[in-house]
Amino acid sequence: MTDAMNEWVTREEDPLEDECLLDGLPEDGEEDLAPQYEHFRYVADRKQSLLRIDKFLIDRMTNVSRNRIQLAAEARCILVNGAPVKSNYRIKPLDVVSIVMSRPRYEMDILPEDIPLDIVYEDEDLLVVNKPAGLVVHPGHGNYTGTLVNALAWYLREDPQFDPADPAVGLVHRIDKDTSGLLVVAKRPEAKTGLGLQFFRRTTRRQYMALVWGILRDEGGRIEGNIGRDPHDRLQMTVFPDGEQGKPAVTHYQIRQRLGYVTLVECRLETGRTHQIRAHMKHLGHPVFNDARYGGDRILKGQPFSRYRQFVQRCFEVCPRQALHAQTLGFVHPATGRELFFDSALPADMQQLIDKWNQYVLNSRES
Repeated sequence: MTDAMNEWVTREEDPLEDECLLDGLPEDGEEDLAPQYEHFRYVADRKQSLLRIDKFLIDRMTNVSRNRIQLAAEARCILVNGAPVKSNYRIKPLDVVSIVMSRPRYEMDILPEDIPLDIVYEDEDLLVVNKPAGLVVHPGHGNYTGTLVNALAWYLREDPQFDPADPAVGLVHRIDKDTSGLLVVAKRPEAKTGLGLQFFRRTTRRQYMALVWGILRDEGGRIEGNIGRDPHDRLQMTVFPDGEQGKPAVTHYQIRQRLGYVTLVECRLETGRTHQIRAHMKHLGHPVFNDARYGGDRILKGQPFSRYRQFVQRCFEVCPRQALHAQTLGFVHPATGRELFFDSALPADMQQLIDKWNQYVLNSRES
């Protein structure tokens, strides 16, 4: 488990959640609602001389390079006395050094499960998966089986270099259970280190399609506002415009289709905070359609007639989750240096939802 340094890089300043990584793991980016979990702890001796923390750790951890330690410090995964430090921090007597990650250490084996995977690309270093809505990405409380990680354990069960319980390989970022779309998975530690650094440095390309409530005034724009846990609801993220709380977050959006009381927008992530798109769109006054966590599962715009209410209810039934899809993913291959770009079609539930609103607009014009 000491090779877990790769996991630190993939927190996406979150890795959420990213979109990145373990927000970005990112993306909505996203999913870093879990607290920081301590994986390793070291206490300096009373007679400890001043020593750079990267040298201090390299003497105590096996199979870990100094470069990986430095990347972990850059990703704010190395704490001294509870506060993140840089790799040039000098250890003092009785300093408490903690290595933290966004999930607890595995307390059980990852069981391989024959769960179908939609793999859109694969080579010896990595693979790209098109995740369906409803599939949990990572084992956790209440979801120890039936996850994407369990599916990967089955799919790569004959690969002697892939251990699903080793954070040095596997998911590079993650998306919410009820968000569909593209994810990249590292099959080798070197690939995860390289990919994780790209997410951390925001050089990846990630675009989402979202159906949101309301009529947006502008054709496109930039949403900027620190995102952090909502002090009144720890399961939600909220935007702190004053910039004194949360972490900086930027989302760019472009309108793709106006559909009466809802709007189809393309969102490009500049950062990868937990629930970034969902929190930013709510802050803008346009929650994602049928997003129960952020109030999008109510009729927020439209007419007070029963016929309209019935129509919206049918829309909720057609797409019984937040209408959010990770459509585009681009990055540089960590081994070959080749630029890779992937695009995923809207899943059936979102397409049917858009078709219904298209028909609603058409009927409204004809009546």
